[in-house]
Amino acid sequence: MPIRKQLLLFVFGLVIPADWIFTQETTTPEVRIGIIGLDTSHVIAFTKLLNDAHGKPPLKNCRVVCAYPKGSADIESSVSRVPKYIEQIQGMGVEIVDSIDELVARVDAVLLETNDGRPHLEQVLPVLEANKPVFIDKPIAGSLIDTIAIFEAAKQLGTPVFSSSSLRFAKPAQLARQGKLVGEVLGCETFSPAVLEPTHPDHYWYGIHGVEQLFTVMGTGCESVARTSTAGTDVVVGTWADGRIGTFRGTRTGPHHYGGTVFGTEGQKSSGGNEGYNALVIEIAKFFQSGTPPVAAAETIEIYAFMTAADESKKLDGKRILLRDVIKTTNSQARNKLIELGIISASK
Repeated sequence: MPIRKQLLLFVFGLVIPADWIFTQETTTPEVRIGIIGLDTSHVIAFTKLLNDAHGKPPLKNCRVVCAYPKGSADIESSVSRVPKYIEQIQGMGVEIVDSIDELVARVDAVLLETNDGRPHLEQVLPVLEANKPVFIDKPIAGSLIDTIAIFEAAKQLGTPVFSSSSLRFAKPAQLARQGKLVGEVLGCETFSPAVLEPTHPDHYWYGIHGVEQLFTVMGTGCESVARTSTAGTDVVVGTWADGRIGTFRGTRTGPHHYGGTVFGTEGQKSSGGNEGYNALVIEIAKFFQSGTPPVAAAETIEIYAFMTAADESKKLDGKRILLRDVIKTTNSQARNKLIELGIISASK
């Protein structure tokens, strides 16, 4: 036996084995992650960041171990990516499984990455029922009804969930939210690509990036929305309860850039652009380990209500739409859907 293992240390009259001093460490259990849907480039980027963390916290204790590849059934730009992403992710040591149930049984947390938001409610329910924390990539759903239903199901089943664009975690946007960029925020204008997908509300598919950053800076409390729309551009003006105005500009022509301007009591500065996925993935890893979502459900619901109201305004030639009316109508529809699915009872 090595001499070190024979030593006894006498500390304040207590006999302590030397092994406790030299070898005892506090370790954090590894979080095994499963991915649902292999039809977006995010799955490759996120897996690379998580599985190649090289011991750096907080990512070092999170690893993608398996994936269920099926996502969208009919969006060709998504369906056509699956074979390539299966090959790439297998090359990163991730096993492909045959069902969501099998995936859920083998992991501690889930990345719901299906590019198509329409099947998200159906796909996430087995995860919520198994009480596995889940990050749902954008768009969280294909409708405001399903968005509200997902959060209500998560609440009823006691499972933590969150959704976010990576644009939320741009450093200037975070500093602005904390009052450290331009003082108190008086208003904000953001812009991002707003490519349309006919199966989804207009800004759910890509405009979500700019809208997410707008709410990151402004916070919740938007009361109404009015939208001006042409073939190549959307301008959506939101009025907050305290009189502040926030504007999102969505572009479909010209370069696809991201950014904005924050107006505050101490001046005006950029809200930041696309800084990659690292900051978002760090927040996901922290969430998987703590169970505490970095974005409140109420804020995400308001973001999707803002985009839904923008569609209503477009249909009505730019009429101002109240978010409370949109949410009130949708709440009852979401409740009925959860009753049909057996998540809540009709008596509640």
